Amino acid sequence: MNKLFLILFSIILLVSCKSEPAITNFSQKKIDSGIIEGVISEDGLVEKYLGIPYAKPPIGELRWKAPQKVTPWEGVLKTQEYGNIAMQYKFAPWVNFDENRLSEDCLYLNVWKPINTGDQKLPVLVNIHGGGLLVGEGSELRMEGTSMANKGMIVVTLNYRLNIFGFFAHPELSEESPNGASGNYGYLDQQFALQWVKNNIAVFGGDPNKITIAGESAGSWSVLSLMASPLSKNMITGAIGSSGGVIPLQPLEEAAQNGKLAAENAGFATMSDLRNATAEEIITFYKNGNPSAFGPVLDNYVFTKNIPETFEAGEQAQIPLLIGWNSAELPAEAYLRGPFYTKENFEKITKELYPNDAEEMLKMFPHETTEEVHRSALDLASIRFIGLGAWKWFDLHRKNSSKPVYRYLYSKVHPPNKFHNIDMATYKAPLGARHAEEVAYSWGNLHLDKNFNFSEDDFKVSTIMQEYFSNFIKTGNPNNNELPEWPAVDANTEVPMIMNIDTNTELIPASLDYRFRFIDNAGNPNSN
Repeated sequence: MNKLFLILFSIILLVSCKSEPAITNFSQKKIDSGIIEGVISEDGLVEKYLGIPYAKPPIGELRWKAPQKVTPWEGVLKTQEYGNIAMQYKFAPWVNFDENRLSEDCLYLNVWKPINTGDQKLPVLVNIHGGGLLVGEGSELRMEGTSMANKGMIVVTLNYRLNIFGFFAHPELSEESPNGASGNYGYLDQQFALQWVKNNIAVFGGDPNKITIAGESAGSWSVLSLMASPLSKNMITGAIGSSGGVIPLQPLEEAAQNGKLAAENAGFATMSDLRNATAEEIITFYKNGNPSAFGPVLDNYVFTKNIPETFEAGEQAQIPLLIGWNSAELPAEAYLRGPFYTKENFEKITKELYPNDAEEMLKMFPHETTEEVHRSALDLASIRFIGLGAWKWFDLHRKNSSKPVYRYLYSKVHPPNKFHNIDMATYKAPLGARHAEEVAYSWGNLHLDKNFNFSEDDFKVSTIMQEYFSNFIKTGNPNNNELPEWPAVDANTEVPMIMNIDTNTELIPASLDYRFRFIDNAGNPNSN
């Protein structure tokens, strides 16, 4: 009887397998360079295509050249794991990456799409990672795309060349360029990736005419740069900038001479010497020299004007902008040069940094008590690091564009790392949200980070922030009927309203904007 049952069960199983095709965990798409095969997310709702090459490897003779179209491949390319990350090094304790994935061959992007899009043309989010243009990767856990894709969009993240590999100017490089330019290779990578999205995203169900770019920190600088550049401004329909803004551009001739001198001092007399060196030798030359010498360049190609001038002329991308920064980007110690919370120290440093405006600055920033010194020093550290540049971008776009501008202040205090052996009985929470702490919240990815005990309030804030961001990506407007109303900022209002994103998210007046205006008019350089 048991034997008969087994035979019958086997027949039923065989018939079932023939009549119903097996469910596969893989999915394929044909893009302009060939067929790729991705994977389906664990929840079965999102297709993921990871490590798609969007340009030829920038190695050998292609080192410090504009990105080139990838060579088509035969057969099926497995795109189920993240690609290599750009060359970089751990210059600070907070820098963390997988050294086994470092490579000059780093021009890869990732795509997430809802599994059943039908004939829809979904809006597209293209995110650019931060890291000071020095470090970072598009595969960072906080920016994993599944949660955003489940909001009804196509999500793209990417790698681009960093540090000396992405921002090295040299007279020989300018000479060999058909555009007479050098230095902005990382930005050219970003623009090339955008063009790849324009050409291929329809295959994934995305709308090539509905692309919002977003980024945090240096990713936000990149968003601003893509808005300002004549090479990319017409490819985008919306922008989100988080904790990053206007940065200075080094004139090409100056940048090229600095690059030449730095190379010669390191023993590289010619471009041939530089291209024959290993990637490890180049990164060593970079970190042993002056890293701050390599940055974005006013090259008359990627940029034809300094960024403020571009905006003042109304020549930037005329698109809706959602922009904001955090309430405590840097700790007070960054301004006070240590934990020296005295009135005397605050006044001494302020007079050194603002010799012509010290009296007015000391009036604007209360500093009689320890608590006042702490708050004012924190505010000034944050302004000098991020706030002034971000405010400048906000102010320039609202005054030189007819498109809506939405501004936020992110204030939710982040919980401490549960693995840092913190005595919670004596723990003092920071005075606000620090740099980059909002990223996982805005992406709806708190559940992926096991280093923190996120509370119900944290998840509430994440839900609100992600909803605002996803609404903006889909419509150019962050509002819906279920969220606190967030009006666009008027172009000329001296005290505009700002959405304060916190446990109690609410619209508040930006009553301290006079500080930004004063420091900007005083000509204080952004310390970035």
